[in-house]
Amino acid sequence: MFFIGDKQVGGDGSCMIVFEAGPTHSGFESAKKLIELSADAGADAVKFQIIDPDRLVADKTLPFTYEVLADRQTGRRESVTEPLYDILSRRVLTAAEFRRLKSIADNLGLVFFATVLFDEDIDLAVSLGFESIKIASADVNHFPFIRKAARSGISLQLDTGNATLGEIERAVDVIRQEGNENVIIHHCPSGYPARLDGINLNMIVTLRQMFSHPIGFSDHSPGWEMDIAALVLGTKLVEKTITTDRTTPSIEHIMSLEPSEMRTFVQTVRDVERALGNRRRAMAEAELEKRKSIRRSAFAKRAIAAGQLISDDDVEFRRPGFGITPDVFEEYFAKGKATRPIEAGEMLQPGDLTAG
Repeated sequence: MFFIGDKQVGGDGSCMIVFEAGPTHSGFESAKKLIELSADAGADAVKFQIIDPDRLVADKTLPFTYEVLADRQTGRRESVTEPLYDILSRRVLTAAEFRRLKSIADNLGLVFFATVLFDEDIDLAVSLGFESIKIASADVNHFPFIRKAARSGISLQLDTGNATLGEIERAVDVIRQEGNENVIIHHCPSGYPARLDGINLNMIVTLRQMFSHPIGFSDHSPGWEMDIAALVLGTKLVEKTITTDRTTPSIEHIMSLEPSEMRTFVQTVRDVERALGNRRRAMAEAELEKRKSIRRSAFAKRAIAAGQLISDDDVEFRRPGFGITPDVFEEYFAKGKATRPIEAGEMLQPGDLTAG
């Protein structure tokens, strides 16, 4: 358990709700709008991506295929292929813009962080006071970079994507070797959007068993059913992509929440958390008292004389349970005697019988 900003992650803390705006904004004003929408919906954090496509992508013609929502009414999808370089170029924000966006998020009470891809991105995140940084799943084996991130002292979020369990273990070991224990391990199904048979939510259970760190869920599916399932399985952070328009012909919009859905998403997560409660069967005094009205207690089936030895034929159990309960009667009073005359139909109290 640790804190990102003032938000507890792990332990008995509530699930951290993160809205991902990195792949769906179209520049500073669009990014600002998504931050404002996130705050209005009640999210805990908003996430972006620090991208330098010219440096990251060597082959600027490398194709990438994804789906878009072609028809909102019918749900018809179309497959789109375009250069990865073009996709990433739409996500570029300058250092000055990140500074302004971080300030806006701070003023709205949102935790602000980003995925980082180069050493300079880590330095920028530190200089701007990011509360957390995320390592992309493609970099799970980029140990020099992970070490640099771990040494920053900022809490790290490790995306696992298609990584093997062994690769995840090694990456976590690298982080901990640098003295950074504030790690969130994300289960992140691949695909844009992810296919049901590839989401593999049970991996959340496996990761919880393997690691002492909080487990997050980066959702790549439409709707929020998978997020609720992940919550029930014990995730302590859900990351959901947001957009102003799901029909935008670009990657990840198809699986994103629109403004009209964002507040409902947050409220649904909070409602399910509240309904889950805790693993202890602890009951408030008011609940213990209220349940007596539907439980049973001992009533005199017939008139009982003072000093009379009680038999099973003298008693029956009726509602409410404000007298001697069946279990207490059986253990202490089943062979006792009446301490006073008891009329037929009277509820029996402990003082009415001697212990048998």
